[in-house]
Amino acid sequence: MKHLIDPTDLTHDETNDIIALAEDIILHREKYVTRMSGKKLATLFYEPSTRTRLSFTAAMMELGGNVLGFDDARSSSVSKGETVADTVRVVGNFADVIAMRHPIEGAPFIASQVSEVPIINAGDGSHSHPTQTLTDLLTIKRELGHIDNITIGFCGDLRFGRTVHSLIKALSRYTGIKVILIAPDTLRLPDYIKQDVCDRLGISYKEVSTLEEAIPDMDVLYMTRVQKERFLDEDDYDRVKDSFILDAAKMKLARPTMKVLHPLPRVNEILTEVDADPRAAYFRQVENGKFVRMALICRLLDWKNDARHVMPQPLNEFVDDDTLHCRNAKCICNNEDVKSKFYQSPDGVIRCYYCDSKVR
Repeated sequence: MKHLIDPTDLTHDETNDIIALAEDIILHREKYVTRMSGKKLATLFYEPSTRTRLSFTAAMMELGGNVLGFDDARSSSVSKGETVADTVRVVGNFADVIAMRHPIEGAPFIASQVSEVPIINAGDGSHSHPTQTLTDLLTIKRELGHIDNITIGFCGDLRFGRTVHSLIKALSRYTGIKVILIAPDTLRLPDYIKQDVCDRLGISYKEVSTLEEAIPDMDVLYMTRVQKERFLDEDDYDRVKDSFILDAAKMKLARPTMKVLHPLPRVNEILTEVDADPRAAYFRQVENGKFVRMALICRLLDWKNDARHVMPQPLNEFVDDDTLHCRNAKCICNNEDVKSKFYQSPDGVIRCYYCDSKVR
């Protein structure tokens, strides 16, 4: 059975198929109004969300299906100590597909190991956000007409930004991708993404210190918010929160065809004066998220019993060593009774299988 936990769980052809289906839904909405009639989506949101949760809800409703679930873990049995695995085993009896957002990294993967219905990762900690990635790919395709052969700049929180990590992984499947990284020193892209994705798969990238020097070369500027909730020390957050701000003056340096994306919510990294610029695509991006989730739900249920669409085999070698321990406090292996798993990446570094944190 196919789940979507990480963008690379989908093959390149499967990704393009979902994007093509989303485009068809946009053009022919009337064809899909009863597609999920009699089906139910469970939304298990263990942390706050507006766009993603409502996007999933709207997607299922516009397909003619029903939605159940919770948007606050305190209103679920998790408040009584129920594990992710047990919650999913229970909810799978009531729903045909489950979308899960969780602050603990690796939680949706654990869910997929026990679930009898497709699991969709709607964001796990700062780890991965594959449906936002599909949204971003559809937006790039609709705005530029293609995904291959683009230069994309990522600006802001590249360390904790799961949307950035996921999109770079997905873009590694396309040709001619060039990446520009703009972030404060403390929020730079993690080394494992640079090494295991960019270096290993041949994505050209460079790191720069200012938005002004990079923006003239971009086809897409992907802005991100500095995420206060990911910081343990509020002083650390205050030092970097206003590092990069996109305003009308900077937009004058960009190409007439450049597009601005943002996963939202924004704080002050894009001034409202940019909203009227036709190159600002972030609100169109929100609507694209609904369409691509409609397509994803359809395909996961189409593929549920299709042996041609299954989860990929791990690319990296597993390491069996009882002396290893993941030091990430937000990893599922440090929060529930889950057996630790590790793998060795191509550069020889040993990482946690659930959260990709470096172990040794």
